[in-house]
Amino acid sequence: MSTAAAPVRSGGLSHAEGRGTLADLLPASRTKDIALVVGGAVLTGIAAQISVPVPGSPVPVTGQTFAALLVGTALGTRRGFLSLALYALAGMAGMPWFAEGTSGYAMPSFGYILGMLLAATVVGALARRGADRSVLRTAGSMVLGSAIIYAVGVPYLALATGMTLAQAVSAGLVPFLIGDALKAALAMGALPTAWKLIGRRG
Repeated sequence: MSTAAAPVRSGGLSHAEGRGTLADLLPASRTKDIALVVGGAVLTGIAAQISVPVPGSPVPVTGQTFAALLVGTALGTRRGFLSLALYALAGMAGMPWFAEGTSGYAMPSFGYILGMLLAATVVGALARRGADRSVLRTAGSMVLGSAIIYAVGVPYLALATGMTLAQAVSAGLVPFLIGDALKAALAMGALPTAWKLIGRRG
């Protein structure tokens, strides 16, 4: 009677199965998870400081949304959620790492932060199913994540400022579409390439 050895898995997932996130390739430990969650929050806070004001809009163009989607995709559902939750809660408590060095929750753009929390969770779930392994699937994941952010952020903007929904769309969505397309293009190149490099080394 012969036995077959089970494949060794990193982070509880097999690369050969085409499942798991980039973070799952690291050895599993509680310390690793904490470091990734904190690191993801810090990365989002740093990216939020890359900020360009948009004339006529209370919402600036930042690197924040790209970082949030990247964190969710790289860390997965649970860690992505916790990372963005830490980012949001610390900012609400006074950490000045929202866009333009702001903090708190009494701002018209706070809805986008809530949207990022949800989006990071969703794209993390998709990444665990291989959504970041090809250019087209990565593009779809980034577009969906961006749509979730706007689905929360734009109505919040309208309620916070008294704008009509049409005005909020004009001020809080339309000016950012080109930038979002560029961010999606960056992700489309970076994430599948990372998996290819890992595959070659494996």
